Amino acid sequence: MAFTPRELMVRAIQLAERGVYTTMPNPRVGCVIADSEGKIVGEGWHKRAGEGHAEVEALKDAGALDGGKGAAGNIAYVTLEPCSHSGKTGPCADALIAAGVAKVVFGMEDPNPSVSGNGLQKLRDAGIEVEGPLLEESCRALNPGFIKRMTLGLPLVRTKSAMSIDGRTAMASGESKWVTGPAARADVQNLRARSCAIVTGVDTVRDDNPNMNVRPEEMALPEADAAAAAAKQPLRVIVDSTLRTPAKAFILQGDAPTLVVTTDAADSERRVRLEKAGAEVLVLPADKAGRVHLGELLKELARRECNEVLIESGATLSGAFMYQGHVDEIIVYMAPKILGSSARPLFELPIERMGSMLPITITDMRAVGHDWRITATTDIER
Repeated sequence: MAFTPRELMVRAIQLAERGVYTTMPNPRVGCVIADSEGKIVGEGWHKRAGEGHAEVEALKDAGALDGGKGAAGNIAYVTLEPCSHSGKTGPCADALIAAGVAKVVFGMEDPNPSVSGNGLQKLRDAGIEVEGPLLEESCRALNPGFIKRMTLGLPLVRTKSAMSIDGRTAMASGESKWVTGPAARADVQNLRARSCAIVTGVDTVRDDNPNMNVRPEEMALPEADAAAAAAKQPLRVIVDSTLRTPAKAFILQGDAPTLVVTTDAADSERRVRLEKAGAEVLVLPADKAGRVHLGELLKELARRECNEVLIESGATLSGAFMYQGHVDEIIVYMAPKILGSSARPLFELPIERMGSMLPITITDMRAVGHDWRITATTDIER
């Protein structure tokens, strides 16, 4: 069956999406190799860091490696510019050249400004025709966090909240289990799995004692896919300016790593106790209020190669991330319940006038079980 160039790039995008939970810190990339008539002869995607990139997997599928000629004279459709440098694997541009492809159609250039365009130029220098970008917006949507980290040195930040229909997230006492139903909670597991780090506050740890890990048995995925998604757990981050995290908290247990971020530089007994419990304690600068500087925290997470960061916390910390302009996307699960006016709000924000309101743009709204999931992007000027 023959396909058009756009259809072949759509297929490459679909392949890239298979790596949504597993490729971090690398980008999600898909590749299709087709003949001049549009018939697919090979396809592949990047599955996880340290393994073959999408182009290599597609060449392997086409029988073009180890002297094979399955890609010679054919066209490679790849969602991201083929890399020109060696990391844990060799340059994909070199692999395509060695395989003898005649043309490469790319979805977007490499967002890393230090290497952007180098892979494409290497292909051109080898006499390979290069065309693109094709379906660039869709290809960029595969890797919003990777693109932001490469261009700005910061991860993409999402906040996740569960609220009642009257906009409340927990009772005044802090009780919040469970505002939403099982389908929404399974969806949150998927959201965690695509994140490199999950950030919460010490008050949430003390009030709810959450694990903040990815639990494959609770994910809305087939068993094998869920197991692969949970194989590499996201970094759990506790914002704890004064080291009040209990040493026996669930979030310090299990295989997932935990980072406690504080402003207290003293080698205190509490710090030693947390480190003995398995946590890494990191001291960062304080903001004007004496709390952990959230901007410095995000820079640190980017240095640790975090592409997408999920904020799962109470109204105070989520509100601080929001008010300081650090949030890119808001995900709210809204339950058909009413918690009342004394319950806690979605965000604690010091807004007193309509003119000071923070604008957002709703990009998606859909039912998840008996609840609704609302996705929005922030329009806050940074």
